[in-house]
Amino acid sequence: MTATAVVADAGREARRTAVLLAAAQAIVGSAAPIAISIGALAGQYLLGPDKSLATAPVTGFNLGVALGALPAAAIIRRLGHRGGFMTGTIVTALGGLIATLALFQASFWLFAFGLGVIGVGGAFVQQFRFAAADNAPPQFKARAISFVLAGGIVTAILGPQIVIYTGDLLAPVMFAGSFASILVLAAIGAIILSFLHTSRRTSSAAEAATSDARPLVEIATQPRFVAALFCAVGSYALMSFVMTGAPLAMVGCGLSTDDATLGISWHVMAMFGPSFFTGSLIHRFGAERIVAIGLVLLIACAVVALSGLALWQFWTALILLGLGWNFGFIGATAMVAASYHPSEKGKVQGFHDFVLFGSVAFASLMSGAVYNAWGWTMLNWIVFPVVVLCFLALGTLKLPGLRLAN
Repeated sequence: MTATAVVADAGREARRTAVLLAAAQAIVGSAAPIAISIGALAGQYLLGPDKSLATAPVTGFNLGVALGALPAAAIIRRLGHRGGFMTGTIVTALGGLIATLALFQASFWLFAFGLGVIGVGGAFVQQFRFAAADNAPPQFKARAISFVLAGGIVTAILGPQIVIYTGDLLAPVMFAGSFASILVLAAIGAIILSFLHTSRRTSSAAEAATSDARPLVEIATQPRFVAALFCAVGSYALMSFVMTGAPLAMVGCGLSTDDATLGISWHVMAMFGPSFFTGSLIHRFGAERIVAIGLVLLIACAVVALSGLALWQFWTALILLGLGWNFGFIGATAMVAASYHPSEKGKVQGFHDFVLFGSVAFASLMSGAVYNAWGWTMLNWIVFPVVVLCFLALGTLKLPGLRLAN
């Protein structure tokens, strides 16, 4: 086989893998907007007069993603992409079952635990983007990441629509039907993932050799990795912080639960919609510039949210929040993917997602506390200092000494 044929074959395989992972992202990934859009509302439903812990179930989901990051990476490394990702669908289904039973028993903390288990399943879904990049030629890596995340367009529509049409399915127990539907999503996702190829490693000689693998501390202290992780955490944590409080704020302002759910739908569509071209923009302009655009969009979100409490202002702010996340997070992920060797990917990806989703879990918990103490306005004022810190992290890469080091 000629070198040209080998490259072409690798490109076809990368695209096939990306398509399957995008489809799985669309289906299994729908568990996330279900948990997020009604997790806090269900929490309020289960709580007594004190509603300050209403966002704890959503925090449980994000904490599950954080705690599941390292085990998910290890399982995928052990079983390969197909076996590892199918294991993740089993975990997701188990979480949906626990959450459903918790609602029938009116158990708030069991419900939060169930969302935590769904989050652990979500940790496997978060590995889809890295799997797509790992199986892609260098020039296709950013596009592969964005292509997989483009599956979230279906997620944005499917997840909230499931909530709207199944929320009363198991009445009189509110929301139980929505969480029971996660079992169906997990089963369909497992079928899609069964078509992935079974090889545990790529054919790259670099991956087969482990002698060139650097210690994690050396990789994690690279200026480019530090800046990328900082921006990923800032983009994702702010997104979670504002988004988790948004349904509470909308319902608190007299808007309906369906209005809040549709707002999350627009938000998730904005999160994943640009993914069809974000990879191409990164390839053309560089990841750092795309991250910077994402940070500017997060500021725009806060400005609109602070301008008023009409439905259009909530929805517009959520759309800008989703767009900011897309550019900020995909750009930062591309920076991370360029900072390690193939033989180092397992430990780096697991560490990255552990730090990332641990921060996101903390942000979602603080969202409820801040909203109950100071309201929707304070949630959005907090965006500004965090974005400034992210810009400072990006700015360090322009320093002459650090540019040489990268």
